[in-house]
Amino acid sequence: MKQFGVQMIDNSVSSQWWKTIIEHFVKIGDTFEIRCWREEVTEIGEASLYGTATYDKYEVSIKGIITKELLEKLLIEEPTDKSLYNKMTKYFTIHVENNLCDIWSEHYGTEMVIDIMADADIEFFEQVMRRYPKSFSIGIS
Repeated sequence: MKQFGVQMIDNSVSSQWWKTIIEHFVKIGDTFEIRCWREEVTEIGEASLYGTATYDKYEVSIKGIITKELLEKLLIEEPTDKSLYNKMTKYFTIHVENNLCDIWSEHYGTEMVIDIMADADIEFFEQVMRRYPKSFSIGIS
């Protein structure tokens, strides 16, 4: 197993890297947690179509199972609100753990922590990220 901590440092990079990683590692039937700020009403409503929401003082946690429709949305949608971040996704946090990885997509996909189990998947991840040598700061444990 290898852990990668990814921080996007090029705010003009496209979301293709994020979508490639999600498409490879996230599978239909995986459990997920999506976290949104309470004021992100539209995002909460959309994520709640795929899981159950739990509210706390500041955040909403939606837990459920990845469906074909949710995975397609994650891979197709382009966030339009990019005033504070060059968002890769409209969700502040997406967490999925399966037999391939434990992935935390944070700060609208501009940060990622991913524990990858198999050597072939580690190589896949490294190959994807090599395409963007100046766009990310990557720590490896």
